[in-house]
Amino acid sequence: MGILSRFKDIMSANINALLDKAEDPEKMIDQYLRNIESDLGKVKAETAAVMAEETRCKRQLDECTEEVNKYQRYAEKAVAAGNDSDAKQFLAKKAQLTQQQATLQQTYEVAKTNATKMRQMHDKLCKDIADLNARKDAIKAKVAAAKTQEKLNKLGASVDGVKGSMSAFDRMEAKADNMLDKANAMAELNSSAEENDIDNLAAKYDDASTTSESPAIDDELAALKAKMGVQE
Repeated sequence: MGILSRFKDIMSANINALLDKAEDPEKMIDQYLRNIESDLGKVKAETAAVMAEETRCKRQLDECTEEVNKYQRYAEKAVAAGNDSDAKQFLAKKAQLTQQQATLQQTYEVAKTNATKMRQMHDKLCKDIADLNARKDAIKAKVAAAKTQEKLNKLGASVDGVKGSMSAFDRMEAKADNMLDKANAMAELNSSAEENDIDNLAAKYDDASTTSESPAIDDELAALKAKMGVQE
């Protein structure tokens, strides 16, 4: 049936066009749903038209069948009345309508088959859309998770860079601490040297003070020289 194949081609073209683009899955699923819902609208309209055609053919067939039955009854009444000539006319009309009835029966069968196929396509398309809508949130959730992971990966790389900077700062801080320790050590050595000089100087005067402050020793020395007859 041409109409069925035409809509199959439309839906196939929509799917292939989206796959060829291979864009963001989140956007692509929305676009695909919009396309297939648009196809559903077309299929729905065509299905309604085909179903209306089926109804029309069925009505014509029923009307023709009723006419066939009607002239059958007339023929029977004419025979009962003994009017064979009238009965033949009724039977002739019935034969004509019977041929028409056969044609209408074939037309109705085709319309019925077409309507059944269109309804099946319509129902399947509705189910597919329902399934896709049910899966859409899951697909978008996966896309969101993937994007979040990508951001985390980028942030992880940035953090690694910061770690490298921190390591460099640690090395600089250690170097600064070493410089400060050396400077403090040098200051301590210098301070110690100055204290030693002061101590030595003070000791000089301490010795002099000690000597001047020992008259008993001087007296004893003088007495020893006098005893030995040593002249000063």
